[in-house]
Amino acid sequence: MSLRDKIKTRMDGIQEMMESNVHLENPIKVEEAIAGVSKFWSALSEEDRDYIHGARFAIEEEIEWKV
Repeated sequence: MSLRDKIKTRMDGIQEMMESNVHLENPIKVEEAIAGVSKFWSALSEEDRDYIHGARFAIEEEIEWKV
Protein backbone atom coordinates (compact mmCIF):
# COMPACT_ATOMS: atom_id res chain seq x y z
CA MET A 1 0.00 0.00 0.00
CA SER A 2 1.42 3.36 -1.00
CA LEU A 3 1.74 6.29 1.37
CA ARG A 4 -1.01 8.16 -0.49
CA ASP A 5 -3.32 5.13 -0.08
CA LYS A 6 -2.57 4.96 3.66
CA ILE A 7 -3.32 8.65 4.05
CA LYS A 8 -6.57 8.36 2.08
CA THR A 9 -7.75 5.38 4.12
CA ARG A 10 -7.01 7.14 7.40
CA MET A 11 -8.58 10.43 6.28
CA ASP A 12 -11.69 8.54 5.14
CA GLY A 13 -11.93 7.00 8.63
CA ILE A 14 -11.62 10.40 10.29
CA GLN A 15 -14.25 11.85 7.96
CA GLU A 16 -16.64 9.00 8.74
CA MET A 17 -16.18 9.51 12.48
CA MET A 18 -16.63 13.27 12.24
CA GLU A 19 -19.78 13.00 10.13
CA SER A 20 -21.18 10.55 12.69
CA ASN A 21 -20.23 12.99 15.48
CA VAL A 22 -18.16 10.33 17.23
CA HIS A 23 -15.94 13.17 18.50
CA LEU A 24 -18.73 14.27 20.85
CA GLU A 25 -19.07 10.83 22.46
CA ASN A 26 -15.51 9.54 22.18
CA PRO A 27 -13.06 12.36 21.43
CA ILE A 28 -10.06 10.20 22.34
CA LYS A 29 -10.86 7.76 19.53
CA VAL A 30 -10.95 10.57 16.99
CA GLU A 31 -7.79 12.19 18.39
CA GLU A 32 -5.98 8.86 18.05
CA ALA A 33 -7.10 8.61 14.42
CA ILE A 34 -5.91 12.16 13.79
CA ALA A 35 -2.56 11.34 15.41
CA GLY A 36 -2.28 8.32 13.11
CA VAL A 37 -2.47 10.51 10.01
CA SER A 38 -0.70 13.57 11.42
CA LYS A 39 2.61 11.73 11.43
CA PHE A 40 2.48 12.10 7.64
CA TRP A 41 1.92 15.87 7.94
CA SER A 42 4.52 16.80 5.32
CA ALA A 43 2.84 14.49 2.80
CA LEU A 44 -0.71 15.67 3.48
CA SER A 45 -2.49 17.87 0.99
CA GLU A 46 -3.58 21.35 2.04
CA GLU A 47 -7.17 20.12 2.02
CA ASP A 48 -6.34 17.26 4.40
CA ARG A 49 -4.48 19.62 6.74
CA ASP A 50 -7.44 22.02 6.78
CA TYR A 51 -9.80 19.13 7.54
CA ILE A 52 -7.64 18.04 10.47
CA HIS A 53 -7.54 21.59 11.84
CA GLY A 54 -11.33 21.78 11.60
CA ALA A 55 -11.76 18.39 13.24
CA ARG A 56 -9.48 19.36 16.12
CA PHE A 57 -11.42 22.60 16.60
CA ALA A 58 -14.71 20.69 16.68
CA ILE A 59 -13.29 18.29 19.26
CA GLU A 60 -11.94 21.07 21.48
CA GLU A 61 -15.11 23.17 21.29
CA GLU A 62 -17.47 20.15 21.35
CA ILE A 63 -19.20 21.37 18.22
CA GLU A 64 -21.55 19.16 16.21
CA TRP A 65 -20.07 18.37 12.79
CA LYS A 66 -22.45 19.39 10.03
CA VAL A 67 -21.70 18.84 6.38
